Amino acid sequence: MPEKPSSGELFGIPYNFDKPSVRRLLSSYWQPGEGMLVEKPFGIGYTLNLASWRSWVVVGVAGALLFQERSGSEAAETAAEADADEPVEVVVDD
Repeated sequence: MPEKPSSGELFGIPYNFDKPSVRRLLSSYWQPGEGMLVEKPFGIGYTLNLASWRSWVVVGVAGALLFQERSGSEAAETAAEADADEPVEVVVDD
């Protein structure tokens, strides 16, 4: 029975299930002269090339959005707690 390939391409998407080594991991995430996306060292698809300045922009934007989301939800919780302590006026119209 023939062995299944552990790396290759399927429908244009790269995959690699070879046992990763530290050297291969470092060399795949840091590829000067390549584009923003490079093949993953283990798994299916692509990952960010940390040698590209564009990747750092993406990481910065993602971090800013995460910070904004977390700080916004804390402010909403504080406002909701403040509103819960105030009395509510009910008007009944006959």
